[in-house]
Amino acid sequence: MEPSSQDWMSALPEELWDIPLTNLAIPGSHDAMSYCLDINSPLVPSESDAFRLLDGLFYCFTRPAIFKWATTQDKSIEEQLSMGIRFFDLRVAHKPKDSSSDLYFTHVIYTHLTVLETLSSVATWLESHPKEIVILACSHFEGIDDRLHQALIFSLKKLFGSKLCPRKDSVPTLRSLWASGYQVILSYECQTAARHRELWPPIPYWWANKCTAQGVISYLDWNKEMGRPDSFFVSGLNLTADRYFITVNPKQSLRTLTFSNWDCLRKWLEEQTPGSNPESLNIIAGDFVGPLPLCSLVIKLNQKLVQKKAIR
Repeated sequence: MEPSSQDWMSALPEELWDIPLTNLAIPGSHDAMSYCLDINSPLVPSESDAFRLLDGLFYCFTRPAIFKWATTQDKSIEEQLSMGIRFFDLRVAHKPKDSSSDLYFTHVIYTHLTVLETLSSVATWLESHPKEIVILACSHFEGIDDRLHQALIFSLKKLFGSKLCPRKDSVPTLRSLWASGYQVILSYECQTAARHRELWPPIPYWWANKCTAQGVISYLDWNKEMGRPDSFFVSGLNLTADRYFITVNPKQSLRTLTFSNWDCLRKWLEEQTPGSNPESLNIIAGDFVGPLPLCSLVIKLNQKLVQKKAIR
């Protein structure tokens, strides 16, 4: 019987409790917060001046296009957690000309929800699921100066408290995390993090930047041949459309592109294996993790580790 997605970590067979988390197959959410993008918010500063000008002149055309191509998820963070997602790709930013210290998530534009109200929901969910572990990867940090970094880090430490697993020389296992009461591995993609032992370094994300399933698979297979990193890493099953593709495919959206390529991605995913071998995968992240069965497929890959142990 397969473990339920809601508490799948605690339901894993005991043979897997002492395997490093970096050797388990863990479902992830690419651009996890894009389900709540604010169509009327400003563009992020990293967008080009040409695109900014275009957006200013043809707002009524650019905004719907941005919205349908920047939205990668359609379920809330609590729903994603309950579906089994345990890795969250979180792109943090401060709005330009915003006098408050509020931080938001971004993907071309900003979210309605703030960082702290969102992560408070995660902390609350973890209270009800004491044996589930989440990996939060905070990155990008557009418009965030040292003062805002320090304020955010202080807030995150206060919010998660004793649930935060400090970075260690050895990779934690489920059993070691449960024994210590740790539930959160917090990756923070900024040099500021080095001063805080509760923060983990950036997690590599294999991003193909391709608009076809075959392009994504070729890129991931090439990376696998090069050998996996020693620590956590993410294989992105997400498709990317450039501005030319978007212009010549006006009836498409990231959702239609993702769904039309899913069967091919699914077949590839089912053939993968977690573990310590050079070609093994660890975190596997995708788009639209609610309607597509990414979570159940990734969790099921861990059964291959049980079978491998049984053969030995």
